[in-house]
Amino acid sequence: MKQGTLYVVSTPIGNLEDITLRALRILRETDFIAAEDTRRTKILLNNYNIKKPLISYYSYNRFSRKEKVLGLLEAGKNVALVSDAGTPGISDPGYLLIKDAIERNLPVMAIPGPTAFITALVISGKPTDKFVFEGFLSNKSSRRRAKLSCLKNEKRTIVLYESCHRLVKLLEDICCVMGDVELVVARELTKKFEEIKRERTKVLIEHFSAVKPRGEFIVII
Repeated sequence: MKQGTLYVVSTPIGNLEDITLRALRILRETDFIAAEDTRRTKILLNNYNIKKPLISYYSYNRFSRKEKVLGLLEAGKNVALVSDAGTPGISDPGYLLIKDAIERNLPVMAIPGPTAFITALVISGKPTDKFVFEGFLSNKSSRRRAKLSCLKNEKRTIVLYESCHRLVKLLEDICCVMGDVELVVARELTKKFEEIKRERTKVLIEHFSAVKPRGEFIVII
């Protein structure tokens, strides 16, 4: 029996027009779509009049749903893997599904497109020839500071992700470990309320302490 293909499909990080023609074709032709958040994926699919069976696949059900998706692939069904936004596998549970599909010798194909941290990096004004992506640091301050201490003498541009709930704490830890350095903080990229701030750490701490952060942030050091 011919095996199905796992298509790793990049979707818009904000503006729904930021999707490729190839991605739309794959989403229309595939048998199933494994989505991190089916509600958000339905918005995209409805916008382009795409109707396909959705499988919920996210952090808390990844182990049980992983076997279901792998079973479909082994049965010859094609599955598109999508994240909440951007490229699956980057700081999301899609990585595990991709890894297991490869280990079972199932075909895996990337459908490239937007990625939030790359979008932020290229408009940050910081060096892009060499950089290190660290994703989300620990939610515990002691571990976060320990990691920042390891990165303190890093010569490359550092790119981090952070939630709105921990942004100020992260900025305070950066200030404590690295000093009042110049940062770029970005959120809601390509959306109506896109926000990019290029300021020193203390200014950002003061701003986001007064104005409640919303959304997910990219922090560039």
